[in-house]
Amino acid sequence: MKSLLSLCALLPALTLPAHAHNLTVGQPLPSTSVADKGELILQGNDIVYQPWQTSQLSGKVRVIQAIAGRSSAKELNAPFIETIKSANLPHDQYQTTTIINQDDAIWGTGGFVKSSAEDSKKEFAWSSIVLDATGQVRSRWALKEESSAIIVLDPAGKVVFVKEGELSRSDIEQAMSKIQSLL
Repeated sequence: MKSLLSLCALLPALTLPAHAHNLTVGQPLPSTSVADKGELILQGNDIVYQPWQTSQLSGKVRVIQAIAGRSSAKELNAPFIETIKSANLPHDQYQTTTIINQDDAIWGTGGFVKSSAEDSKKEFAWSSIVLDATGQVRSRWALKEESSAIIVLDPAGKVVFVKEGELSRSDIEQAMSKIQSLL
């Protein structure tokens, strides 16, 4: 009985918070950088990589989609990304930044994740795409594995919306409302 009471006393310490990330509304993102791979840059028909860091995120309203290198993670928030695309947001004031965690890909699919990212950059040249080969961003922001996080930043680089996992219709409306109010 005594050991059961001791175990019950420990349970609150063992439970996880409602969110695992360390991102706070009203604050800038924890600074980080990606040197292994990095931001995809289109030069003619070729893709080159350059180091990327969070300090590059100020100046525009941004949606950051931080996703595991898995199609299931990409599909989680496809409805939100389609909503963004159909909104025809002004490129001089808004940008989507997709950060793909290649380290969180199904074993043996890292090359596919890389080529898929490169194809996406060619199709959506105005978007910012970052390939994170070592999972630096996921680790620094304490994001869930095998998932997707959507983060909306104001032009100063402060978080105004954040959610891990699939966005509900209400979440999509809330995020879009924040974006529209900042433009």
